Amino acid sequence: MTSTLKISALTKAFAGVTVLDRVSLDIAPGQRIALLGHNGAGKSTMMKIILGLIPFDSGTVEVCGNRPGSAPARAQVAYLPENAAFHPALTGQEQIAHYLSLRGESPKLAMNLLERVGLHEAARRRIGTYSKGMRQRVGLAQALIGKPRLLVLDEPTSGLDPVSRRDFYALLDGLATEGASILLSSHALTEVEARTDRILILSGGRMVAFGALGDLRRTADLPVAVHVTPRNGYATEIAAALPGAIRVNGDLRLNCPQDEKLPILAQIASFGDKVADIEVVPPSLEDIYSHFSQRDGQ
Repeated sequence: MTSTLKISALTKAFAGVTVLDRVSLDIAPGQRIALLGHNGAGKSTMMKIILGLIPFDSGTVEVCGNRPGSAPARAQVAYLPENAAFHPALTGQEQIAHYLSLRGESPKLAMNLLERVGLHEAARRRIGTYSKGMRQRVGLAQALIGKPRLLVLDEPTSGLDPVSRRDFYALLDGLATEGASILLSSHALTEVEARTDRILILSGGRMVAFGALGDLRRTADLPVAVHVTPRNGYATEIAAALPGAIRVNGDLRLNCPQDEKLPILAQIASFGDKVADIEVVPPSLEDIYSHFSQRDGQ
């Protein structure tokens, strides 16, 4: 399977300061990759290089098998910035029709694209009357022109309400199912946790972690939280058998190493009907991100 995006040992410096240090990445068709990192970690520089907006110092970058910024690459890549800006006097339909014309496609497709992003009813209103979330959806409609093979999205849910965010990720799921690759930069970790296939964490220009969430959890080896709800009258007995457990509003909570999770669960299960419920809470993406960033000295 041909990679949609292939990066090897990518290095970039500005005025002697290394911004990207030997970063490597391979994205296959249909994969959704979350690009995470603190401000200044190198995310924006990496996206600009992929789009062909700035050169790089060393390494290799192939976008759909082509050089970044070349005509074949541009034809297969779409980009959505964090703050999409459009002409306020144009309607949503007019703006998308204009972009369709620039791409050599029929302007009549504008309404279909706007309907796909939930703007069908507002299509004939001027963009100057749109909220930030609505403008962001105009940007997404523009990004869908030409059925791109790679979507590069920078904080794409900025300004969207919770329902619109859910619909946005459902749309991305559909695009990935159709074979589009997605590289999504976001600070909203709880959003991307369940909606991406792999996670790339940059820190100080270096790739400090890359893999599926489950793999990163195992590598980080962070403790697992266990919440136990005893039945009335049994909290003291169960707490005595679980050293380190603390009481919180009638429940018992404790953290345990990954390799002790199953024995502790078996011990809790041995209490039978004395336990009303057990909840196992694995480390969140926020926990994992903090772990790898701190380990890098940031």
